Amino acid sequence: MIVAGRWYEEWKVGDRIVHDIRRTVTETDNLLFSTMTHNPQPMHIDVEAAKASEFGQIIVNGTFTFALMVGLSVAETTLGTLIANLGYDKLAMPKPVFIGDTMRAETEVAELKDSRSRPDAGIVTFRHELWNQRDEVVCRCLRMALVKRKPVAA
Repeated sequence: MIVAGRWYEEWKVGDRIVHDIRRTVTETDNLLFSTMTHNPQPMHIDVEAAKASEFGQIIVNGTFTFALMVGLSVAETTLGTLIANLGYDKLAMPKPVFIGDTMRAETEVAELKDSRSRPDAGIVTFRHELWNQRDEVVCRCLRMALVKRKPVAA
């Protein structure tokens, strides 16, 4: 089993991670994600419609942006320790993402709570932020994750 993430008791409120992996968004990313999710919004898939918008270019699908933000965080937060994502809250996208933007993610632990139903786990609330190469926050949310406690050695 690969365990790159942290066990529940290894987290502290205020822990902060600047994730090393960065990702440049491509036209293919946006087009495939939009078509796979049946999102026909012209601003995502129609260059001429996007040129006529106030942004003057294709805007990357917001649900792709959100998914990328969470994905960039997984290796250093919950890889191998996650039981389930319990929910997402306060999702905001204060700036648009464009084709060619390079994304980086940061995570902070906002809250820790013991699980009442699972003594082998706890709930970690992560505050994720996604930044572009212009140092603008383009997406943020809270993610509540049910995370395993460190196994007791036999």
